[in-house]
Amino acid sequence: MKGKFKVIAVLAVLLAAAVYYYFALPAVNIHAAGFWWFLILVVAAATLAYGWKRIKRTGDLRHPLDFSDLRNDLGVKIGVGAILAVVAVFLIGTILSSPIVNASKYQQLMTVETREFTEDIQQVSFDQIPLLDKDSAELLGDRVMGSLVDLTSQFVVSDMYSQINYQGKPVRVTPLAYADLIKWFTNVGDGIPGYIKIDMTTQEAELVRLEEGMKYTPYDHFQRNLQRHLRFQYPTYIFDSYNFEINEDGVPYWVCGVKKFNIGLFGGETIGRVVLCNAITGECEDYAIEDAPTWIDRAYSADMLIELYDYYGTLKHGFINSILGQRDCLHTTNGYNYLALGDDVWVYTGVTSITSDQSNVGFVLMNQRTMETRYYQVEGAIEDSAMSSAEGQVQHLGYVATFPLLLNISNEPTYFISLKDEAGLVKMYAMVSVQRYQLVATGNTVSECEANYVDLLRANGIQNGGGASGQTVTGRIEKLFQAVEEGNSHCYLLLEGSDIIYDVSVADTLAIVRYEVGDTITLEYLEGDPAYTVLGIEE
Repeated sequence: MKGKFKVIAVLAVLLAAAVYYYFALPAVNIHAAGFWWFLILVVAAATLAYGWKRIKRTGDLRHPLDFSDLRNDLGVKIGVGAILAVVAVFLIGTILSSPIVNASKYQQLMTVETREFTEDIQQVSFDQIPLLDKDSAELLGDRVMGSLVDLTSQFVVSDMYSQINYQGKPVRVTPLAYADLIKWFTNVGDGIPGYIKIDMTTQEAELVRLEEGMKYTPYDHFQRNLQRHLRFQYPTYIFDSYNFEINEDGVPYWVCGVKKFNIGLFGGETIGRVVLCNAITGECEDYAIEDAPTWIDRAYSADMLIELYDYYGTLKHGFINSILGQRDCLHTTNGYNYLALGDDVWVYTGVTSITSDQSNVGFVLMNQRTMETRYYQVEGAIEDSAMSSAEGQVQHLGYVATFPLLLNISNEPTYFISLKDEAGLVKMYAMVSVQRYQLVATGNTVSECEANYVDLLRANGIQNGGGASGQTVTGRIEKLFQAVEEGNSHCYLLLEGSDIIYDVSVADTLAIVRYEVGDTITLEYLEGDPAYTVLGIEE
């Protein structure tokens, strides 16, 4: 009987461990906290099963069990000792991995390069500026889903809304998800039929239907659940997050960053590898972070990048200084946004002194694929002040400001802000001078807002009234029109071989009256929609 009981006890412990592992999915890795808890539970279950036969049944209703034999049992002592040892290693490892004893190592996790704003941040094209935040994107996604009668009863829109750079434009993408467990059972054969893509510049939203449905997602169950699918393929990997992206051909993937621990057992988290999982087929590709394909946009989450920069800014003179003296301590402000530059998505956030939150000393751009970090020393108002200033400009409308982006407008560091109504829809735009946040211009379109802002800068003597720096173009005038808008004279012209309309304010650029159709002209302009704003004529 004793032998039979031992076999049953061992099988019960193994079964319990297997069930726990299947649902909790801890990484088999000493750097994973979940793995240590898994060890503790397994040892505790084994000790309990071993000691159960040594508990006496007394038959006394008041004290039915006698535990006296357990106190001197060697096997029980070994089990309890093992549990205490694992707990001790976990606690000691946690302390030795913390910034308290490793401040200099934490401070050096991120390399920050100081750059010049006017040299590095060029005038951004309007088709690279994300005009929506996540909340507004969700409204558009829900609106698209509500119009799809054939899908709305079976699927819902995921709240993921990853921002990526797709074919040179900032977009947000999010998969559909099963409405509930019953809907999963009825649709599991075909999978999830598509994803929603939202252009962050044009605010156009569409459902992209797939020829073959997605069968590996966080919304699936059993072996097709994304986390379980990855865990059984990569049992030792500690995944940071699962980001939904599409490649340049529109194929959906899960981009899964794998944590790398640089300090002790549990400290100094960065990303060491990236696993790409095809959401349709489940096929996985494993890359070192430096070898990851350039089309992916997020290996590092925004939260991880901000945490790393805060370590860099606050721990320059040690952990104690970061708490008490706080000399030379800088940290990020209370929000962030995204900017598409080149083929990557960068996280933008301001940087302020830890002892004062009234002004920024600069801002950082952090690459979500490579962790490259650039610091720009631009002193001025914090984002909250700029948002309040923009809201004050349209207080009669009750619009709410989104977290701003910092752009280069006429060589002036400028906060660009979208203004939303009570329904969460973007209605207007605002530009606020970073260094003089009382200078605010608004417009119903981005081009109108920019034109008003440039006029405001000139009126206030910034850039000596004519330092706006845009792009230049030279060509022969093919067509020339004149019009009066709100009492102001404008000339609209087309150059040969181009369908771009250039808008010239006669009051600001009087030299335009000297030109006729057929003349060659050199224009300095800012991109806009529907017309490009001419800043000046080079003669």
